[in-house]
Amino acid sequence: MNEIPLSVPNLNIEILDNLRECIETGWVSTGGRFITEFEQKLAKYVKVSDAVSTQSGTAGLHLSLIAAGVVAGDEVIVPTLTFIAAVNPVKYVGAESVFMDCDDSLCLDSEKLEKFFAQNCTLIENGLINNLTQRKISAIIVVHVFGNMANMEQIMKIAQKYKLPVIEDATEALGTYYEVGQYEGKFAGTIGDFGVYSFNANKIITTGGGGMVVAKNQEHLDKIRYLSITAKDDSLYFVHNDIGYNYRMLNIQAALGVSQIDELEKFIEVKKKNYELYQKRLAGTSGISLLPFSPDIRPNYWFYSLLIDKAKYGCDRDELMKKLLDANIQCRPVWKLTHEQKPYVSALSVDVVKAKEYEKTILNIPCSTNLKSEQIERICDIMNKAYAKFTGVF
Repeated sequence: MNEIPLSVPNLNIEILDNLRECIETGWVSTGGRFITEFEQKLAKYVKVSDAVSTQSGTAGLHLSLIAAGVVAGDEVIVPTLTFIAAVNPVKYVGAESVFMDCDDSLCLDSEKLEKFFAQNCTLIENGLINNLTQRKISAIIVVHVFGNMANMEQIMKIAQKYKLPVIEDATEALGTYYEVGQYEGKFAGTIGDFGVYSFNANKIITTGGGGMVVAKNQEHLDKIRYLSITAKDDSLYFVHNDIGYNYRMLNIQAALGVSQIDELEKFIEVKKKNYELYQKRLAGTSGISLLPFSPDIRPNYWFYSLLIDKAKYGCDRDELMKKLLDANIQCRPVWKLTHEQKPYVSALSVDVVKAKEYEKTILNIPCSTNLKSEQIERICDIMNKAYAKFTGVF
């Protein structure tokens, strides 16, 4: 049988017109009109005034940490349940990570964050000091996992109380926004001091690679733009007054982006419909369910996370994963916890409990925007048959 991939791009043939223009004009690198156009379209979509394109979401996080004033020897609060690229930029600036647990949204647990600050930190004139390490905590990185959103109302209150900038890793949550509450109508990435998006090939829209940064403070965003073009002060005489980075998005990538972003709302509708079809087909199967999205948001439904209870379902996560892979259906477990990865085993982690449970029980299943209903039926049929074999009811 044909393979059903986990998450692949959905590209319209009309994109070829933009690519042709790049090739015919020679503007395929870090200059060209599509970069500016894509930045403007993204900014308009998430309802901010400006955006800066980058080589990747990781590059965007790196530059955001610099603009936030994080320096060597500082600490940054990060989640442990995330792709490691959300954490590595802390090391790029010479700082250390403090790893936090997740809540049931899979995002950073705001209750444990508040408890940690109250019980283990001291706010002084020069900043927030971690009493356990005597280092200064300089920022919080919040990752909106799989299109869900962290509890930004509480996190922003905590950040304001302790005078910390918040960097939102919204690389998986472009299109997600609050529908109710203090931040009603605000998109993921536009609530904290900085927001970072990604257009990797598996994201809801893609430029093959690349990222984008937004920020509340225009001076911070200007600095990010400046650093992303190798801190070039005079392009004719090659004057550079700071250490910059070659982090600019390519024009040929942006040419994809200006077309893709026009499709974003349509893609979200497809993802919602497919998510609901999965829910319907799995409703009668005990011990297996799609992880819900927070009720106060309009999610982008980027990834579908299957939660598996072996005692009720009969198979554990890895057993089901093998059944699907053997049937040529691509799927994958959630990430290995970052604080248990070799580069971070000596880092401080705080009361990590729930993330360890989810690490063992979550399986991500096909969710591409071009996924067909008959493919979902095939996937669910395998999962339902596995349960039927366990119960003996066929």
